Amino acid sequence: MLCGHLGRFCEKLVRRRPLERREGSGGGLARCLSTLDLVALGVGSTLGAGVYVLAGEVARDKAGPAIVLCFLVAAVTSVLSGLCYAEFGARVPCSGSAYLYSYVTVGQLCAFVTGWNLILSYVIGSASVARAWSSAIDSLTGHHMSRALQESVPLRVPFLASYLDFFSLGLVLLLTGVLVLGVRESALVTKIFTGVNLLVLGFIVLSGFINGRLHRWQLTEQDYELTKSESNGTLSLGPLGSGGFVPFGFEGVLRGAATCFYAFVGFDCIATAGEEARNPQQAIPLGTVISLFICFLAYFGVSAALTLMVPYYQINSDSPLPEAFLHAGWPWARYVVAVGTLCALSSRSVPS
Repeated sequence: MLCGHLGRFCEKLVRRRPLERREGSGGGLARCLSTLDLVALGVGSTLGAGVYVLAGEVARDKAGPAIVLCFLVAAVTSVLSGLCYAEFGARVPCSGSAYLYSYVTVGQLCAFVTGWNLILSYVIGSASVARAWSSAIDSLTGHHMSRALQESVPLRVPFLASYLDFFSLGLVLLLTGVLVLGVRESALVTKIFTGVNLLVLGFIVLSGFINGRLHRWQLTEQDYELTKSESNGTLSLGPLGSGGFVPFGFEGVLRGAATCFYAFVGFDCIATAGEEARNPQQAIPLGTVISLFICFLAYFGVSAALTLMVPYYQINSDSPLPEAFLHAGWPWARYVVAVGTLCALSSRSVPS
């Protein structure tokens, strides 16, 4: 008797959902998204603030100028993963992304764990995006906002922030309101933010190539020692490695590619929105591949411009692009970078 109940319980844990569309399975969603909408959604969700921060960290400590190869390896891997998502999105006639795909292929228990992991990642991701937005605004205002909040509403709780950030809360509520308006309106907001972000990234790439020097991809130990002697200990220099274009060897390229892969996370939202696409069998694969290709071009261009403007061991890992423009003698470009950062953060939070 007990063994029979236990067996039926285990069968429920591994039972899989059939592929056929069932009544009430999300078929009432409006099919209003075109391939262009899915591309904008994928680029906005993938091309987040990582392009403004991650490139500096990887170039300084892991790969040097070979960061462009790191993004190439990460992009190829992401395309293979994206094609798997595209295949699922085109074949499974319901929305649900990784949760539903796990339910269809490996069973209910794995789908349950995957679904709650997705919810947790979206909650943490939205909170971190809102906090980064607040930090960017606070930095532009000379940290007056954080000082005022820390004095008026301090929060002395371990593992939490030092004050209640009402600006971040207001931003989350505002973007939630945009999502409540409907998928068409949220897609329009995403396209606006993504367009501004791409324009800023285009400016960064062009200005980086204008101010860059090809010699910074061929640095030697003499250049490193000269920079160290000129700084008199005032600069915090990163490791030199062996110099040249691949200063940390093939191992450094692989380590950097593993980190750069995180920059491509987010394209799965295209498969999630596939139920609202006009022609999902065509729009989902095209939207996935095109959005990942655009993101690769942006990451490749920004990382190349950054390492051409500044020697890789002098890159500031916390704010690489603003400091790079200071190094190049264009301090006003920091505000352009700030606008791009805010738009990248906003476009990444709206689809969530």
